[in-house]
Amino acid sequence: MDDQPLPKTWFNMKILLAVHHFPPDHTGGAEWQTYRTARAMQERGHTVRVVCIRRLDAGMDADLAWEDDTFQGVAVRRLDLNMRRAADPFRWQYHHPAVADNLAQLIREFQPNVFHLIGGYLLGVSALDPAEQAGIPRVVSLTDFWYICPRITLLKSDGTLSPLAVDPLRCVGCLAGERRRIRWLNRLFPGAMNRYWQKRTAQASRLQERLTTLRDRLNRVQVVIALSRFIQSVYALNGIRPEIMRASIQGVELPGLPKVVNHQRSNVLRMGYMGQIASHKGVHILLEALRCLPEAALELKIFGDGTKFPAYTRKLRKQYGGDDRVQWMGVFAREKIGEVLQQLDVVIVPSIWYENTPNVILESFTCGVPVIASNLGGMAELVQDGRGGMLFAPGDARDLARQVERLIADPALLSRLREGIPPVRTVEDEMDELEAIYCQLAAA
Repeated sequence: MDDQPLPKTWFNMKILLAVHHFPPDHTGGAEWQTYRTARAMQERGHTVRVVCIRRLDAGMDADLAWEDDTFQGVAVRRLDLNMRRAADPFRWQYHHPAVADNLAQLIREFQPNVFHLIGGYLLGVSALDPAEQAGIPRVVSLTDFWYICPRITLLKSDGTLSPLAVDPLRCVGCLAGERRRIRWLNRLFPGAMNRYWQKRTAQASRLQERLTTLRDRLNRVQVVIALSRFIQSVYALNGIRPEIMRASIQGVELPGLPKVVNHQRSNVLRMGYMGQIASHKGVHILLEALRCLPEAALELKIFGDGTKFPAYTRKLRKQYGGDDRVQWMGVFAREKIGEVLQQLDVVIVPSIWYENTPNVILESFTCGVPVIASNLGGMAELVQDGRGGMLFAPGDARDLARQVERLIADPALLSRLREGIPPVRTVEDEMDELEAIYCQLAAA
């Protein structure tokens, strides 16, 4: 008996996962993290269900409708919300009564041993409350700043970074600035407008209620997982108890992919961008950097869906469409990522928001591709300047151009950066840690 290996857990658990969206309709980082968690836990003998939001604008008479289905063997409950019926639209964005009622019913039927909310956006504390009332241990993964920032990114409406300590009075002017006319006034008369927003105490009170409610709910869960040390520090600064938080970088799973892709030599520097075509991702910074290097021997392939933010995509194509070195590649199937990275010498991550732990950096490192990233937030945590990649001043196209020029001028630099790429955590290691957390909570 003593010679036999011990099982990873001593009993099979029922695990309920919740996330804002889920494949196949949505395939962002949190969605795929939820899917791979569900699949890994099922492979380890546990029973898993997922609940997510499918639509917010469902045309129906009820506040909520739902449908149970499966995605690649994972049981999923998809909720359709009719936000046009909201009695209090602002509050329902983080505390939707119908979501709480549906989750309470699902919990009574499924009887989970542990509840894990990945993110929080759309589902909100409506998902946490029924689990707490049923006495079920709760885990929350922080994938962004939604709990402390209504705009999710800590990026203000004028495109500048918000201070890390959130102030609801300051948030009033920021949210109002989402309207173009107000944004212009904020820019033209900053002093007068700031004094004006400081007097909007009713709006500030509503934002303070949101912040207090979400902070209170987070502080009552058993474990809060931060996907980077940076995001952990930001939430601690804004009142989340340090003793319940733990940093845990996600693992990378690229089936069938060699540790280092066989890179072919090229006469030009082959750069790539992979991700959302969105302003907070800084694609315009990257294109502006190319404009600073009009004669440089390089090419840029942009991989991403240009239909999510069509106005931004059209603006980029109009403003930078004359550069033949730029290729708009669209989206690619996830299993093709090895082929995509094999075409690249370096991946650029030019985000102007703090980010968390961008998958594109971890995937690039896994394939032996160096990264040039903004010296900001979770990006700077992963990319050490000169070791596996380089950093540039956030939002500074000229500084990015300077780093690109270094790679062109010194071909050996690329090899040195490749040699310095740090090891990347595997999904199996991540799931071992997460399973241990589940087991400890369920046993307690």
